[in-house]
Amino acid sequence: MTQIRNILVLCTGNSARSILGEALFNLRGAGRLTAYSAGSKPKGEPHPGALRLLARKGIDTAAFSSKSWNQFTGPDAPEIDLAITVCGNAAGEACPIFPGTPLRAHWGLPDPADVTGSEAEVDAAFAETWRLLDMRVRAMLALDLAAMGRAQAQQVLAEIGQMEGAA
Repeated sequence: MTQIRNILVLCTGNSARSILGEALFNLRGAGRLTAYSAGSKPKGEPHPGALRLLARKGIDTAAFSSKSWNQFTGPDAPEIDLAITVCGNAAGEACPIFPGTPLRAHWGLPDPADVTGSEAEVDAAFAETWRLLDMRVRAMLALDLAAMGRAQAQQVLAEIGQMEGAA
């Protein structure tokens, strides 16, 4: 049986995709799970495009911050059940050891923070990332992971990472 209570969404900078992933899991999985986000080399603050999108979705942005994944390795850290990388750089890095024995999945997506242009063009890139992440989060939440063994859960989570838009 696979229980997912705490999810850690990882990216290098923890300013865009991982922030959106944290928000989506907490929004869609309210009461079922808690999501966090972190990065290997945090930028120090969420990308303004991510904060604008969250505000447009009616999500309070005050609690979001760009933080190091080391914050989730100590004895006081929450036990992580699933660590999801959303960028290729973080997927290729050696992750620290998190409390518990988390499942791991890679749901790579293009970085909306790399988009240059007008605010509207940047916002469109963040909206597309939200759409692609939302599709994955909904697919995961529709699964009966509690009925699956660890290997099967690992496999279906990897399949979700290959959905439309995978980078």
